[in-house]
Amino acid sequence: MPVVARGRTGSGAGGLGLRLMAVMLGVFLIATGIDKVEWLVDSSLLAQRLDAWLEGATPVSRWYIETLARPGLPLFARLVPIAEVVAGAALIAGFWTRLAAALALLVALNVHVASGSFAEWTFLRDGLGLPVLGGLLALAIGGSRLPISVRQ
Repeated sequence: MPVVARGRTGSGAGGLGLRLMAVMLGVFLIATGIDKVEWLVDSSLLAQRLDAWLEGATPVSRWYIETLARPGLPLFARLVPIAEVVAGAALIAGFWTRLAAALALLVALNVHVASGSFAEWTFLRDGLGLPVLGGLLALAIGGSRLPISVRQ
């Protein structure tokens, strides 16, 4: 277990709290990535989800799906589950925590934009909205040199 000197980033109770948050979000990301593992061999599953979101899409979501997500479907169908699992494992291990959290934040933001959840009241009440985005943002900003982490 690495020792972090007092006064450095991630030391004390705040660092331990961020470390625990990293582990919890890491477990969450691995679970969501495993849930999408079928996308690796069948990108039509992501296409079906995008089509469902298009039915009631906001103009921003419609533009995003038609301009970015649909054309990149084969890539995104493979990238999303791999990114979630790898970022989750990195957060659990404490390896490149800030980078892993920032990349996971980008993946989560893409899902929220595509689904249009930002435009819904439930976004503020749903655990997949602000808590996940806020936790990942906090780790992306302050997740360096956390206790019980793998050192580069």
